[in-house]
Amino acid sequence: MYVAIEGVIGVGKTSLARLLQPAFEANLLLEVFEENPFLSNFYQDRGRYAFQTQMFFLLSRYHQQRRNVPEMLASGKPLLSDYTFDKDALFARTNLDGDELDMYYKLHSALAEKIPPPDLTVYLRASTDTLMHRITLRDRSFERSMERDYIDLLNVAYDECFMQPEDNRPILIIDSNELDFVKNEEDLKWIENRIRQRLHLPPFQPELLIPE
Repeated sequence: MYVAIEGVIGVGKTSLARLLQPAFEANLLLEVFEENPFLSNFYQDRGRYAFQTQMFFLLSRYHQQRRNVPEMLASGKPLLSDYTFDKDALFARTNLDGDELDMYYKLHSALAEKIPPPDLTVYLRASTDTLMHRITLRDRSFERSMERDYIDLLNVAYDECFMQPEDNRPILIIDSNELDFVKNEEDLKWIENRIRQRLHLPPFQPELLIPE
């Protein structure tokens, strides 16, 4: 079992992956983004630093997934990740254009063939207002200059990618606006149950409703 959690910046991907790990007794693969030397500059001047930021992320994500995903799956344990390799192309479409985007696509296409896809992608959705609130609460230094318009742009791009996928990849959509799976165990259990339902993993409750 290989489950990846996706969603816009601030939606809670890493928190959810960490919290679900004990329930599935899974290996955990977390994205390494702090090492990108262009990231803080990118949030201050996206036009100038977009290509450098994107190419660093592409190669970093490729090396991490190419090295770790097959090894973790070979262990026989389930795998939970807080990102997908496909996510990188989504950001590229948002941040790049022209020759830079063409060059990116050629490299991404060649690398993607070597990355195992997840059995299920959990898409955590949230409104832009909710995302901005969560970003403010976690108060990461390089995100303090992040613009609401950029998060809104990403939100639209994520919806287009995961709400209406161009391929037949399995996607579980979770609206997280009214959920607090960090503090509310019932919310976390509800998400776990939805994943088990989609993957036909016991035990799960077929009629378990979202907690109010």
